[in-house]
Amino acid sequence: MSATEQVKKRENSGLTRIFFLSILAVLLGLAAGVVAFSFYHLIYFFTNLFFFGRLSFALSNPAQNHLGLWVIVIPVVGALIIGLMIQYGSKKIIGHGIPEAMEAVLYAKSRIEPRVAVLKPISAALAIGTGGPFGAEGPIIQTGGAVGSLVGQLLTTTPPERKVLLACGAGAGMAATFNTPIAGVILAIELLLFEFKPRSFIPLVISCAAATLVRFKLIGTTPLFHTPPFQFHLFKEWPFYLLLGILCGTAALGFTRSLYWFEDLFDKFKLGFILSPAVGALGLGIIAYFVPRVLGVGYNTIVDILNSHFVLSILLIIFLMKALAMLISLGSGTSGGLLAPMFMSSAAMGGAFALILNHFFPTLHLEPGIFALTAMGAVFGSAARCPFAFIVFPMEVTGDFHTILPLMIVCIMSYLTSICFMKDSIMTEKIARRGLKVPQEYDINPLEYTKVSDVMDPNPSTVASEITLSEMAEQLSSGELGLSKHQAFPVLNSEKKLVGIITRWDLIKALKEDREGKKKVQDAASRNLITAYPDEYVGEVLSRMIEKKVGRVPVIKKENPDVLIGYLGRNEILAAINKKLLGELNHEPGEFSQLTDKIRKRLQSKIKKMDLRKL
Repeated sequence: MSATEQVKKRENSGLTRIFFLSILAVLLGLAAGVVAFSFYHLIYFFTNLFFFGRLSFALSNPAQNHLGLWVIVIPVVGALIIGLMIQYGSKKIIGHGIPEAMEAVLYAKSRIEPRVAVLKPISAALAIGTGGPFGAEGPIIQTGGAVGSLVGQLLTTTPPERKVLLACGAGAGMAATFNTPIAGVILAIELLLFEFKPRSFIPLVISCAAATLVRFKLIGTTPLFHTPPFQFHLFKEWPFYLLLGILCGTAALGFTRSLYWFEDLFDKFKLGFILSPAVGALGLGIIAYFVPRVLGVGYNTIVDILNSHFVLSILLIIFLMKALAMLISLGSGTSGGLLAPMFMSSAAMGGAFALILNHFFPTLHLEPGIFALTAMGAVFGSAARCPFAFIVFPMEVTGDFHTILPLMIVCIMSYLTSICFMKDSIMTEKIARRGLKVPQEYDINPLEYTKVSDVMDPNPSTVASEITLSEMAEQLSSGELGLSKHQAFPVLNSEKKLVGIITRWDLIKALKEDREGKKKVQDAASRNLITAYPDEYVGEVLSRMIEKKVGRVPVIKKENPDVLIGYLGRNEILAAINKKLLGELNHEPGEFSQLTDKIRKRLQSKIKKMDLRKL
């Protein structure tokens, strides 16, 4: 089979697999929608049971309880049960779930234990239902990812395909939870896929769309947060959005450092998987006794903040107490999501920022709601290193798409601030502490767009087929073959046509067997050649080399395969990668700098010609 036929076969196979993955993506999206709906109602059930003493799946708010001091006890009871699930079930349910999904993608061939798909939603629903200040999104993302991974493990798939299915389940869970199909797609790309290819993008979009349709049917089509149209004057207010972005980036740094400080603190006391969450829940209960709004997911509080219903003092209390409740609870090692509590805390911070500015500059008339909305997306987007997802997310959850420009300014300014001071994100810090590296960005493989002719050695050293092995060894040692950097030499016959290739190891091995010294190079050379064409891409050739387990190939003319025109080996392939890296470091002079250089040189020339004695 020719190289062209092999490439065409791979392309056809790739399209078939895309269709296969797309069918599975539909099923995963439908399943994620049902899981999200069921998960919410499981939270409602536990909330009604523990805070109101009734068996009901109706929506309820734990902040409206009348338990008095008993409110301190309920989170502890839930944490003890979760501790038992962690101890005897799976330690993978600790935390907010997304780092575990990322680690599975990068270091476990996208394999997630089946028990995680069952234990994670139950433990998270129990944590939130007993007052935990968490969101539903992280557990649903991990659960959806676990279901996608399980499907990939049950069927015949490759690790990259399992990664796609895992991302489909996770993105669909996000889309179904918040009615945010676009943000679900972008979040999965930024945090889980580490690539942007048709193989992954098409199934992911299909999965998120299917999950959103299920949400429309079961919950409704209205946005999650009901707000009036936000009013803002960008030309007048943009400096304050820049300041808010810096504040949000600083807050993202504070959230990340504080969360892992609390984790280290609880680890230091070594209370175990059962007692440690209970101690954190006790701290939560004490805070909740004084500030009931920290209990549960708190979507109703977020809506009130976005609608500017709170005065400055209330916003500051919510900002500090919700953050503290989340950090203590999650740092103790329980199960729950980060997104919703960070939304509430950062939205309160953004609203408070606007009110403070209005107090000192009464003529500004800044609307707290738009500052709360932009801060809500910017803090989490920069803390998790997924800014694009959280530029889109606030627009989708409110249905107000004309807020795009303030969101872009604040989110990107916040992201820029955070990367200046944070090496790892709130998602990757846990993985980095285990000695594992997570890529912070992804790029196109340079081998996929570099042609063989751009990096091949056009003048490789060759060997005549008719000479003996001893003569070749003498030529090699005397330098007649040149100081070749290659480990192999193309073999040419008397008509200068390519007939084979011989490696240094082939030569050594054949010399040991050639006791009479009569064996010729053509007898030891490999004749069943893997070759490359100059207009092929290096990535295509590398795939063939890996498949056939060879380290170098002759480059030949397509119309005349006997004519050698180059050599492609490991050094040339590495040179293609190095060329791309150097391209990122080398600053080419622009037109302006070239013009100034010309002017400078002319002035220097005129100065040299001047007779200074006449001055």
